[in-house]
Amino acid sequence: MQNFIEKYNVSRETFDLLKAYEASLVEWQKKFNLVSNSSLEDCWNRHFVDSAQLFKFIPEGAKTLLDFGSGAGFPAMVLAIMAKEKTPYLKVALVESINKKTLYLNEVKKICGLDVEIFNQRIENLPQQKVDVITSRAMASLKELFKYATPFCHKETICIFPKGKKYAEEIEEAKKIWNFEYKIFDSETSNEGKILVINHLLKKKGGK
Repeated sequence: MQNFIEKYNVSRETFDLLKAYEASLVEWQKKFNLVSNSSLEDCWNRHFVDSAQLFKFIPEGAKTLLDFGSGAGFPAMVLAIMAKEKTPYLKVALVESINKKTLYLNEVKKICGLDVEIFNQRIENLPQQKVDVITSRAMASLKELFKYATPFCHKETICIFPKGKKYAEEIEEAKKIWNFEYKIFDSETSNEGKILVINHLLKKKGGK
């Protein structure tokens, strides 16, 4: 506990909310397949720390964050809980098309007293709005994520995408269609994982 509080500079209250979220995930997993059962064995690191490590990449002053394919709420619900204390002006919105997962997201929203928006629909059907930050964890390849992201990007939008060991292949594949700037950071929770922080996303002329 103390290690997490110090590392991510959060209060005991924020940590307690995250632990309440973790307890609800374990309970709901018995009824719904929200995350892989194998990941529950190391739930705190695999989901909560893995999400919390992204907070430092959110630009200071960012006011809107949109998360694609939110599933059981990672990383967006964790980021929203941290933002509640650290940057309460950050508005977080989650997009999830599967009903049972949206039901669970609303339960987490209630348990943790969060002011988040939850959209139970496909990304392509979402009303377009420009946002400051876009996140997505384990939803699609980079080139697919870019396709979803561009309608929501303004010129300063930052995309924060955790990726696995094939991240370099995904970058090269995406470069065939997209122009973008990026930085690569090591994941704190996986030896093979990376965090891609991307901006200035623009489709190349003739890119398909």
